[in-house]
Amino acid sequence: MYANILLSTDGSDVAGKGVKHGITLAKAVGAKATIITVTEEMYIDYGGGHAGGYIPSQEEMDRFVAAKKEYAGKVLDEARALAAQFGVSVELLHIPDSHPASAIIETAKSRGCDLIVMSSHGRRGLRKLFLGSQTSEVLANGSVPVLVVP
Repeated sequence: MYANILLSTDGSDVAGKGVKHGITLAKAVGAKATIITVTEEMYIDYGGGHAGGYIPSQEEMDRFVAAKKEYAGKVLDEARALAAQFGVSVELLHIPDSHPASAIIETAKSRGCDLIVMSSHGRRGLRKLFLGSQTSEVLANGSVPVLVVP
């Protein structure tokens, strides 16, 4: 059925449900599992018009990158531990400085994944419109089937 499943997590409890479901599915169908976490680049406000911007120092940027890398490591360590509980070996990936939905779609293509498992916060109406949804974006723009875990 599935040979290579991509699981996406940002470390949240909601994303954890998707990871657990994906690991269980991978075990049940004997699929390879790849777990990805994506961290976005630092937002820099260059200013414009009448408002002044803020450009962080190199030291601040280095601290930001180190903190994101450390956080991604913790997220992936937790996912690895969960997979070990189920007896599933997984490949772990941290994609830094990327838009999450784009990185998930690109990773699924480049790794030959035949299913993406993601969680959704289940936001509706205006909250969804204003807050956006990485899951919705992957659903709309990806070419691989997506299993959404509520």
